[in-house]
Amino acid sequence: MSEKIALPLNGGCQCGAVRYSITSAPVAYYWCHCTQCQRASGSAFGESLRVRRADVQVRGTLGHWARITDAGTTTEVTFCPVCATRIWHTRPNAEFCHIRGGTLDDTSWLEPVAHIWARSRQPGVAVGPDALVFEKQPSGLDAIVALWADRMGSRFIP
Repeated sequence: MSEKIALPLNGGCQCGAVRYSITSAPVAYYWCHCTQCQRASGSAFGESLRVRRADVQVRGTLGHWARITDAGTTTEVTFCPVCATRIWHTRPNAEFCHIRGGTLDDTSWLEPVAHIWARSRQPGVAVGPDALVFEKQPSGLDAIVALWADRMGSRFIP
């Protein structure tokens, strides 16, 4: 049996001015290799932990701005206005947001089930043999969500 993961999941920014709790099980976890995520993260990819926005409780003041993605859609970015750590991104009026996985207090259990915009993946980034790979933006996240549900099962406990 896989190790259980206790809810809520907690995290925050680098300086501690923003803290959050996720009160329900995440819906998916994947890495985005688009050039905009690389630039925004200052790294090889962006981590996306998909959760219901209504299940994220925040303490502290958040900053917001919007950008156009490589796929041509609008993404709203939420960050700490003190240290500029990106906390999540979402589409306008969306039910879900995508927490930046590295902002969680405990990241030991995170393993992406998919990689999107893989055509921009940097050569040193390994992709697991069982991960889904999309060269560009997938038309939907159903396959990613289904694989996450299959792999994570009932690991999250209240």
